[in-house]
Parts: sequence; structure tokens; C-alpha cells
Amino acid sequence: MLQLIQVGNAMPVSFPVDPSAEFQSGQIAQLKLVNQDIVCGVSDGRAPFGVLDDVRARAFTQTVVDEVVLIQVREEDRQSSDGYNVYSNRDTSQHLNNANIVGTSFLADYDGLELNATNGILTLPAGSRLNFDSGSGTYDSVKTIVSYVYQVPDLPGDDTTMGSNRVTIWFQRGIFATDMFEATQRYPLNATLFVNEEGKLTTMQPTPDHPGVAMVVGPPSAMVATLEFMWL
Repeated sequence: MLQLIQVGNAMPVSFPVDPSAEFQSGQIAQLKLVNQDIVCGVSDGRAPFGVLDDVRARAFTQTVVDEVVLIQVREEDRQSSDGYNVYSNRDTSQHLNNANIVGTSFLADYDGLELNATNGILTLPAGSRLNFDSGSGTYDSVKTIVSYVYQVPDLPGDDTTMGSNRVTIWFQRGIFATDMFEATQRYPLNATLFVNEEGKLTTMQPTPDHPGVAMVVGPPSAMVATLEFMWL
């Protein structure tokens, strides 16, 4: 998804599309040479050119930021060795709000959880220390905050380049919003943004050769799971 917030008098440009490329609007573009022709595809982060404003994908994905998950453990499945710290003695699972998760995109602030990416099930292994009291007067749950990318169900892909075989790119300075960012990173205000190997924005610089391309002007949140950025 790509939303234009402030582009002023800037105008996009159009290039022939890389016939092998798959992308969603909001990913970052890069020019490539295919059979001596200059075409546009998805950036690998080393030579980002602009922001893609077309779709050429078999399926759509969406980013979830800071989903709160509460894994409650039954009393008979809890134990305490010192009267304070409480541990689970049996695996306990909880469904996330979505399934078909991209496994490499998953981030949780509680270590050791096991994810079934296909079904969207998060499992707390036996022996895990509980960290939350849901009202019983003792630790009886694990509360964690997770972020991830999932494939949108029952929504087939699209190809807005069909017919023209060209792709539209915003390359001049402007302010945009997108959900095409790396879910495993944090996005503080004014942070420099780079591009990962999937053509998504990230605050982690993959190598010293990867240039900064944008700046965070609106961090994503649980309420608004889009990243607002100024393209530089």
C-alpha cells in the first residue's frame, strides 16, 4: 500500500517493468539491465531509485504492528519453586489475529515462543516463566507484543502494469505512507531509513554500501500500521 501525503509539484516517472519482478505499491524500485534494456524492478537496497506506485503480485500482504497476545496458563499447568516466580509445566498455545504469517517477519518481545506460521498459532513451551497477572492474584499468563507480516486471505493478486508493461515510480522528495516495511525493526521519529533485499524500508543498514533513502516522520503503531516517511 502506498499513500501520497505531501508531494507538492512532484510528478512520477514511468519505466518498462522487469518481466520477472513481483511487487506491491510502497516497495522501493531499482533500475536494472535485462537483455540490454533498462527496466524497473524491486530494489535490493544498493541502488534504490524511488517508490513503486504499481502492483504486480500473486498475493497481497499486510503488516501488523504491536498486536498484544495473552497466553493464559491453567492453574494445574503452573508451578512455582520459590513462591514468586511461576512457570508453565505444559505447552500452551494461543491464536494470533491472523494466519499465513511470513515467518521471517515475526517479532515478539518475549523470547522462546514458538510460531506455527501457517495457522497463526503461538506456543509457550513448558518451563517458560510467566510474566502477567490477569486478575488471579498471581502470575498466570504470558503477555507479549508481536509484529509480523501476513498474507491476506481470499484476496487474489493484481497486475496494474498489464497492458502498458510499465511501472510508475515516485522519485522526488515527498512524504508518503506505506505498510511495506520490515516488521522486525523499530521506527523512531526522525530515524534514517534504508532498503532491505526485499525492497522494503528498514531502520537497519544491511551494509555500509546501502544508502539512506528516507526519514521517519510518522512511526507505525497498533492503531495505524503504516510507516510515514519523507523520501530524500
